Order: sequence, then C-alpha cells, then structure tokens
Amino acid sequence: MKQTVQSRSAVEALRIDVRNLGKIFDLPVGSLEAVRNVSFSARRGEFVALLGPSGSGKSTVLNMVATLISPTTGSILIDGVPVRPGKAVPHVGYVFQRDTLFPWRTVGDNIGYGLDLRGIRGAERELRVRAAIEQAGLKGFTDNYPSTLSGGMRQRVSLMRTLIVEPEILLMDEPFGALDTHTKIDMHEVLLRLWDRSQQTVLFVTHDLGEALTLADRIILFSARPGGIKDMFEVDLPRPRDPVRVRETARFGELYQRIWHSLGEEFIKGRGT
Repeated sequence: MKQTVQSRSAVEALRIDVRNLGKIFDLPVGSLEAVRNVSFSARRGEFVALLGPSGSGKSTVLNMVATLISPTTGSILIDGVPVRPGKAVPHVGYVFQRDTLFPWRTVGDNIGYGLDLRGIRGAERELRVRAAIEQAGLKGFTDNYPSTLSGGMRQRVSLMRTLIVEPEILLMDEPFGALDTHTKIDMHEVLLRLWDRSQQTVLFVTHDLGEALTLADRIILFSARPGGIKDMFEVDLPRPRDPVRVRETARFGELYQRIWHSLGEEFIKGRGT
C-alpha cells in the first residue's frame, strides 16, 4: 500500500510529461527532422531549462507543448491529459522571444490585456494591474507606450502580461536573448523574485548556459539537430538566488565547467548542420 501511495503522489506531482516526441517539417525542397525521440517530464513547481545550440529543436519542443505545432510522433500530457494541437490549455502561459506588446496600448493596458479577455474589469482589474506594475519595478510608467520603453522594460511588461492571469505552467522561449548582459541579469532578478512567490512549473528555452544555471532547478541538454536529449543535470544551487552573487560561487563554476564540455561538443556538431 505504501508503494502505491508513493507512486500515485509521484504521478500527481508531474505537470508536463513528454513522451517520444518527434517532429519532421515538410519543406519545398524535402523534409527536415528537427526533433527525434525526446522524452522528459517537469514536476509541479520545478524550473526546467531546455539548453542547446541553435537549431537543436528546443523551441520546436516548447511550441509543441504549447499546442502551437503538431508533433509528428509521440505525445504530450499536461496534468495527465493529452494535449491537442491548436487547442490552448487554459492554465498555461507563454512568453515569446520578442515582446509582442500592442504599440497602441499603454503599459497598464498591455499588462491588463489578459484580464480583459477574461472579462475581469473595474476595481479588480485596476488592483491587479497596479500590483503587477509594482512587482515588475515599472511604477511611474503605467501610462507610457511601448515605444518609449527600453528593451528590458518592454520584456518586463510582456512578462507581467502573462503572469497577471496567474498561469500554473509557464513556457518561455529565450525571452531575454536579445538583451545586453546587464539588462538580462536584471530580468533574471525580476523573474526569480516572481517565481519564488508563485512557484509555477517553468519550461525555459535558452542557449546560454550561465542563464540556465542562474534560473533552473534542472537542465535538459539537447543535442545538435535532429534534437534529442543528450543529458540532464540537477542544479543544486541554493534558493533564493541572487543572479549576480550565485555566479561567484564555487559550485556555479563547477557546474558550468561540467556542462560546458558536453554543450560545447554540440556547438561544434551544430556548425555542420
């Protein structure tokens, strides 16, 4: 009986379960195998980084989990229920590589967009938007338009527009990849602070090993195309994490060196694909 209870608890703790996933794109000049036989899971409240060189299928896998792309083979379960391509899962949020802000909407109205879609208006909407703006360090910019903001501030708005509807699962596709190092680390601090509070299950795509180590509980390393899982690494750095100070620790350096050797091999392979 004890083993049965433990097994049931382990299953219930799984939020994302990817099984033997594969994707082949049909192109005018033939076909391209982007992903081959990818299997992994993410537990409740776990921050998982999908790491690998460009073209290794990380974003393709993320987009299949998000139901934006249909898999060629395999299956994806969220909370034990198979996802259906093209049918959004209500409690899943997505943050894209580039911000997708509406230029004609102010910061406040961009952040509140998801609430508008859910029919949340009036005092509750105002209260939640104000809280999101303060949490993201955007106080004083409520009435600004995106064109007046820096890249980092635009990404804060984009992040809060997703988080304000309180998704239980957060999918992030290299959201800080276009930012300079200083701004990126600043965004790491914002994300870690918000995640420490809400503990969503996160799948975070990146090709930046330092970023993966700063943010994640576990790193899934993808091989060069066709993307498959080469290895997985537990990130045993204590939380809460300061994105600057954690990089100065001996353990960060040890993990970086260990993972970099394997990642570097895939960078070299990727040059030839």
